[in-house]
Amino acid sequence: MQQDWNIKARAEACDATGHPFTEGEIFHTALFVDGDGFRRSDLCEEAWKARSLDPGAELPFSAWRSKFEPPAPPPPEPLPRDDAEGMLRRLIESNDPAHTNTRYLLAVMLERKRVLRPQPSPDKSTLIYERAGTGETFIITDPNLSLSDLVAVQEEVSALLSGLSAPATAPHQEASAEPASLSSPTEAV
Repeated sequence: MQQDWNIKARAEACDATGHPFTEGEIFHTALFVDGDGFRRSDLCEEAWKARSLDPGAELPFSAWRSKFEPPAPPPPEPLPRDDAEGMLRRLIESNDPAHTNTRYLLAVMLERKRVLRPQPSPDKSTLIYERAGTGETFIITDPNLSLSDLVAVQEEVSALLSGLSAPATAPHQEASAEPASLSSPTEAV
C-alpha cells in the first residue's frame, strides 16, 4: 500500500457530533484506509458507542483510546533546532523513498525517548505512532532492516542531525584501506 500520509493532528472536536473535547475527556481515534492513504477520525465516547452499534459502519484499519489534553502553546525558540523529531517531520513531508530507513530509525529513536507512542497496526509493515502531548499520528513504513544495514543508516541519521547532507568520508583514503571507525557486524560484541 502506498502511504501518502502527512502528520495528522488530533481534532479539537468530535468528527461526528462537532462537540468540542474537554481536558481529560476520553475519545477514540480511528484510522481508515482511504484510497492509497489513510483518513483519521476522532470521536467522542458517545459517537464511538453509536458507531459500534451500527452493523454497516466501516471497520477501521487501526483504533485506540486517548485522553484529550489541550495543546500547550509552544514556547518561543530562540534559535531554530534540528532535532530528531524535526528531521522526521521533514522526511515524512518529503515522502522520498530514499529516506525510508532514516524515517524508521528516527521514529524508533523517538519511541525509545517516549516522544512517540506505538499504536495498534494489523499490518506488520506499517508502524503507527501517536505523538505524546499533541496526539498527532505518524505512519512509518517498516523497512525490515538487518543488522548489516544499521551502521549505514545510523551514519546517515547522525550526518543529517549534524547538519550535513551525507555522512562524512575521509578526503584521501586509499582504496585498500578500511575505514578505522567502521567494523563489520560480526566483529561487534
